Amino acid sequence: MTLAVETPHTYTATVTGRSPLWHAYTAVFAAACVMVGVYWDISWHMSIGRDTFWTPAHLLIQSGGLIAGVSSGYVALRTTFQGTDAAREAAVPFWGFRAPLGAWICIWGCLAMLTSAPFDNWWHNAYGLDVKIVSPPHTLLALGIFSIVVGALLLTMSQQNRALGAERRRLALLVSVVGGFFLMNFAIFLTEYSERMMLHGALFYTIAAVFFPFALCAFSRAGQHRWAATIAAATFMAVMLVLMWFIQLFPATPKLGPIYQHIGHMVTLSWPLWLIVPAAAIDWLRARYDGRIPTIALAALLGAAFLVTFIAVEWPFATFLVESPAARNWFFNAANYVYWAGTAYVARSHRFSTPAGFVLVSGLGVAVVLAMISSGVGLAWGRWLTKVRR
Repeated sequence: MTLAVETPHTYTATVTGRSPLWHAYTAVFAAACVMVGVYWDISWHMSIGRDTFWTPAHLLIQSGGLIAGVSSGYVALRTTFQGTDAAREAAVPFWGFRAPLGAWICIWGCLAMLTSAPFDNWWHNAYGLDVKIVSPPHTLLALGIFSIVVGALLLTMSQQNRALGAERRRLALLVSVVGGFFLMNFAIFLTEYSERMMLHGALFYTIAAVFFPFALCAFSRAGQHRWAATIAAATFMAVMLVLMWFIQLFPATPKLGPIYQHIGHMVTLSWPLWLIVPAAAIDWLRARYDGRIPTIALAALLGAAFLVTFIAVEWPFATFLVESPAARNWFFNAANYVYWAGTAYVARSHRFSTPAGFVLVSGLGVAVVLAMISSGVGLAWGRWLTKVRR
């Protein structure tokens, strides 16, 4: 009788059928190009306006999409026509071709991004300057970008789940880095709902509770590192801060009217959200109680922990950003007014849009319930991620 025990020998046979390791690193690099390009593009719009499609930021975004899509297409063709039997068996079939699941998602994301480019150009010619981030072409672009990040995540996750020893530890860190881009994607797309004067309101915390517990709980459970979610949140915050500080160094002049703020340098997004604090709480609690209490109880615990710790750090820091003159400098970036911001907007940015009493309390009550549900979905997705092999 043969026991179904995984030995180093049988595991090595499985590893030979996995997708090439360089592809995972290439997809992560592509995701980094895309996310840096998105931040840069928003800063370009805030500082200069949309003067042409052929801006460096646009080219960086599309280059990242092409890198992910072309490299994934190459892997699909090579696996289909020149791959070993083990490699083809370890891939996902689609229309007669075979490739890792992450590669197919990257290819779709690349196609969506390329489609969004002429759509966005037409949109601007027809309707003029964007006044919001969320427009139809930007939504299509965001879906493509999200697909690139998810594809990179699945490629690195499948490598992590198959690796052993030191390679597994390196890949666990790479998974958390991709997690940082995952969080960055959510945070940027939700920028309109997280302006600093909204950080004392129930709407912001309600929206945050839908997205961020899901991501943090998923990475906490799926990552092989003890502090997987914390590293992901630290990566998110580090990338956002470096971009915020660095891009401000470059000169810029608005090219579209109306111009109310006569700026002379690139304007960047506000200080990033303090997701690292709830991430650390989620990592600690999940490691302590996962498997010891029912999943529904764990989800409730993590959701409540997310909202309590997030409010505890974000609320007072928002007070500092909005009310303190000490925050209006290059480091804290609390005076990052876009060139079309009039005096009414500037005045509004120095006070909170805070609902009174019952409205705030009831809104936060809804937020904690949503955070618990989001955590449960994140835990379930994280468990599925641990099973990704192809």
